[in-house]
Amino acid sequence: MKHTKVIEVLQSDKLLQPIIVKGWVRSFRNDRFIAINDGSTINNIQCVLEDNTIDSTIQDRINVGAAVVISGTLVESQGKGQRVEIQVTDVEIEGDANPEELKLTILSPKRHTLEKLREQAHLRVRTNTFGAIMRVRSKLSFAIHEYFQKNDFYYVHTPIITKSDAEGAGEAFKVTNMDLNDVPKDENGEVDYSKDFFGGETNLTVSGQLEGETYAMGLGQVYTFGPTFRAENSNTSRHLAEFWMVEPEIAFCDLDGNMDLAEDFIKYVIQFVLENCQDDLEFLENRLVQEDKQKPQAERAEMLLRDKLKFILENNFKRVSYTEAIEILQNSKPNKKKKFKFPINGWGTDLQSEHERFLVEKHFKCPVILFDYPADIKSFYMRLNEDGKTVRAMDILFPGIGEIVGGSQREERLDVLKEKMAALNIPEEELWWYLDTRRFGTCTHSGFGLGFERLVLFITGMSNIRDVIPYPRTPLNAEF
Repeated sequence: MKHTKVIEVLQSDKLLQPIIVKGWVRSFRNDRFIAINDGSTINNIQCVLEDNTIDSTIQDRINVGAAVVISGTLVESQGKGQRVEIQVTDVEIEGDANPEELKLTILSPKRHTLEKLREQAHLRVRTNTFGAIMRVRSKLSFAIHEYFQKNDFYYVHTPIITKSDAEGAGEAFKVTNMDLNDVPKDENGEVDYSKDFFGGETNLTVSGQLEGETYAMGLGQVYTFGPTFRAENSNTSRHLAEFWMVEPEIAFCDLDGNMDLAEDFIKYVIQFVLENCQDDLEFLENRLVQEDKQKPQAERAEMLLRDKLKFILENNFKRVSYTEAIEILQNSKPNKKKKFKFPINGWGTDLQSEHERFLVEKHFKCPVILFDYPADIKSFYMRLNEDGKTVRAMDILFPGIGEIVGGSQREERLDVLKEKMAALNIPEEELWWYLDTRRFGTCTHSGFGLGFERLVLFITGMSNIRDVIPYPRTPLNAEF
């Protein structure tokens, strides 16, 4: 007989039918009530043992964390908190969980801090919090693909190993198959990359954008959704060395169309999660409520988690030029009273998270799209405006997160792009293929990148990005 998922059992109305469930024991009370969870839902199914139903040697092995197969009959629950339960006829132990060893892990009934849970990242998904986060993450991934597929975008797998550094920040992880104890050198004593596997210097990708642009020039509109890597030595709650990026690229699209797409996309996936992750969002919301009770009133969230998500759906994103934003920040109380860690001294300042969050959370009190940034603080591929000093860039700022999307209208003019590359000492021979797209049928085109983990962070209400990816990669940490 095939087993039934717990989520299906809880929704079933087929009472008095034989049923089999498989999962892990979450609790065993009074030698009678077994709570089983199989990961399909935040909710457990209660299984009720009657006296002498099973052998005492089996009953003694029903411990928290044990993997079990339970056979029985689905009946209407006699207790509160659940609609149905299972009257047990048989229990099979598939995998024991020694209670003495369990005391040393996060699977014990004792509550643990998020920091402790990160130390046992291979087990933390069995907790309610991380089960909920990862189910939301999975649904959100599906929603992203669904949105682009419904809107006739083509999914492109861009390279993970590349010779280009799309961002130009020099924070890439090198890739080599050289013997690091015997690295070949040239006549000048420099590393001879011609002897390396790819015959040149390569690294893990920081973005699929440049390759995505080339495919947009043939397929019209494409998107990538894959891992990206940054060797930035940062230990903040918002940075990872390995994370996932969503990057659409659209031909015949200007910055306004790009902003429209990004806003519509974000609202779609949030709506999808609200409709399809109700139980998990309710659990995460209640978790935040309990967490807030430990904080001073001034630090508590102004809105419940689901209300915050609905707020995003119900409000247009405020579009503000960088120049206007600088004026607002310069005249703000935190700046005048020197409360910002990074003071705003004038036009050209590269905005920090504290500035972005002030604009969103204090000034406009809604999501904000900043556009037309100074060229000097943005990447070479962004289209130069007629004023010669700003580019057609845009960032979307969210409460609690700061920047969640960064994008631009791309520089389609070959001569301007070459001038910008020369000014930044980017050799044309390294990006000859990228320049070709401006030689053969160039057109207005745009795109953006969304940090997937930052979106998961916002939707789940978690405060540290290390808690929304299965195995976080950070400085000095790649254990699992």
